Amino acid sequence: MNDDELHALSRRVGDWLAARGATLACAESCTGGWVAETVTATAGSSGWFDRGFVTYSNEAKQELLGVAAATLAGSGAVSEETVCEMVAGTLAHSRARFALAVSGVAGPGGGTAAKPVGMVCFAWGERDGELRSETVHFTGDRTRIRRQAVIHALAGLMT
Repeated sequence: MNDDELHALSRRVGDWLAARGATLACAESCTGGWVAETVTATAGSSGWFDRGFVTYSNEAKQELLGVAAATLAGSGAVSEETVCEMVAGTLAHSRARFALAVSGVAGPGGGTAAKPVGMVCFAWGERDGELRSETVHFTGDRTRIRRQAVIHALAGLMT
């Protein structure tokens, strides 16, 4: 997906949210704010984007989003348990109706046998509604993995 297609996806997300009278907030780790940058580059996003949290360190996940130390110690930062807690914290610390969270191993280092480079965990939630999560394994270099994660996070919101 090139930049034009990525921005078209962002517009579709905005239309989807606007049709529901809803706003989005996001919590990002491995994407480093790329989701928020993508949506805020979309004209009119102030009508449907509330805020973004870049919680790259475990301490930031705990301090800003309330991710439990026990979750990080037991499951790790790259886990569905952690991204679910990130979504819950994002909803608790925003006015948004919908939230998404991303945490992964973008590489080139940092991967393990259990959590290889390219493994990215996602969660999406609606205030007082459904929370869902999934883990996806992407391929490519750091930039390609991060771009694929941004695309998957935004597209996944609408499923």
